[in-house]
Amino acid sequence: MKIITSHERADMDALASIYAAWLLYPECIALLPQKINRNLRDFVALYQDTLPFVERRRLPHRRISEIILVDTQTIAPLRGMDAQTRVHIIDHHPLEVPLGENTTFEGDPVGATTTLLTEKIRAQGIALSAVGASLLLMGIYEDTGSLSYLTTTARDAQAVAWLLEQGADLRLVSEYLHHPLSNEQRQVLADLLSHSTFHTIHGRNICLATVVLEQYVDELSSLIHQIMDIYEPEACFMLAQHGASVQIIARSETDAIDVAAILREFGGGGHSKAAAAHCEGVSIETLSADLLHALERYVVPPVLVREIMSTNVHTLPVDMSIREAAQLMRRYGHEGFPVVEGDRLVGVLTRSDVDRALHHRRGETPIRSILYTGPVSVSPTAPVDEVQRVMLESGLGQVPVVEDGRFVGLVTRTDLIKLWSAPLYPSRRPEIRRMMEEALPPALRDLLLIARDVANDMGYSLYIVGGFVRDLLLGSPTLDLDLVVEGDAIRMAEELGRRLGARVRSHARFGTAKVILNGDRAAGVPASLDFVTARTEFYERPSVLPQVERSSIKQDL
Repeated sequence: MKIITSHERADMDALASIYAAWLLYPECIALLPQKINRNLRDFVALYQDTLPFVERRRLPHRRISEIILVDTQTIAPLRGMDAQTRVHIIDHHPLEVPLGENTTFEGDPVGATTTLLTEKIRAQGIALSAVGASLLLMGIYEDTGSLSYLTTTARDAQAVAWLLEQGADLRLVSEYLHHPLSNEQRQVLADLLSHSTFHTIHGRNICLATVVLEQYVDELSSLIHQIMDIYEPEACFMLAQHGASVQIIARSETDAIDVAAILREFGGGGHSKAAAAHCEGVSIETLSADLLHALERYVVPPVLVREIMSTNVHTLPVDMSIREAAQLMRRYGHEGFPVVEGDRLVGVLTRSDVDRALHHRRGETPIRSILYTGPVSVSPTAPVDEVQRVMLESGLGQVPVVEDGRFVGLVTRTDLIKLWSAPLYPSRRPEIRRMMEEALPPALRDLLLIARDVANDMGYSLYIVGGFVRDLLLGSPTLDLDLVVEGDAIRMAEELGRRLGARVRSHARFGTAKVILNGDRAAGVPASLDFVTARTEFYERPSVLPQVERSSIKQDL
């Protein structure tokens, strides 16, 4: 005998996945979990004549040779199972349990297990009834929040579109997915809201909601969405105690809080944005304390402004004329400039303000008169979310960074876009570090580390650019080193020369310096190191030497 089943307290994705798997493997018995949510019970009761589900009490008394387990990776023992029973898992959650000798796994990171099975049904050309298509659509919609959750993928949307083409009834879907809360659920929700605490952990806002139940209440998972909608935390953990057991349900709105990883410490699982755990013999107070300790370890701190800001950016003096500022905007292609008096930020000048002033023939007026001087700066230690808030409130595309009253850097929309897109492109930093360690002779590597320390001590950033980087990435590293300093390369070279006892030659006009090393050098160390200040070049007119100004590495490259 072969069966298809899922986890207890089954949700719509579990039920739809059992049905979809039965369509693919009709020789199997579609075993209905003993405990299913209220909306599922109503749906199965109404359409039982068209659905293949078999209750456990009606399962034949025969040996189970194979189990297809959907939307979960663990199963309680069933009558008829033995050590030789094969188990094939189909799940959209990452594999969380070691596979036994007779266990296989099939899955992909999509929003719902139903999506994986719907793709197979479509590929095999299996016909669907309107009720069947609607059930599959409900499975996908419930686990993806009608395609709105962060775990939703394009594959989920494509599966939904195909199911609609097969006759899925949105009125039916709406009726069973959006059940009104029962009286018991409303009371539990009120208790959860009144027993919610809020914790800021590594800069993240987290809600912990607890309740003690006198009797089991269906569909607790629907209540956590209500809490998320009301309080808008970045993550919510709901703990419901019934007798000696505590159910933990977690939801997250950010990649920085992987609730599945956290709840694995409590014997649970799921995916990064939605997870659950079931604990026995421990109080809700103890679990709450343990959960807060786990959050301290797992929550990823936010990216700070200083990690993405540009330094050595162009600034304008407060007494510059609007006409001169307009010329600089055209020269550098900037949409705005920070305006300073000494090293103090005075405001931000935008291209739109300059264009408006020029339209009114105010070109000789000092820019002081048209500056945006509202609360536009952030601290280097602020989370980047603060930059986004300032941009939204001010309408500016660049936000100055101020420390102890001094202007120290700038964050632009481009910086934020690069940060937000970073998860799409896995970091190669560890790989490149390893490649550099293998390519550089030990003595040269030590010399570069000394140069790095000098730069750090002076508040500068030091970069290797050019041929070495190109050849390293192509797998044929050379020792053709070009070193760029965000700061004053000549000052840095002089300090490095002092520490090494080496001579320094510099060219002030172009901001370059050469550190000439002593004749007695270790193997792999060149005769000299060349440093150049990160800079921007522009030409006043054709056929003349360029004008050079200190800039950032971004502008230089």
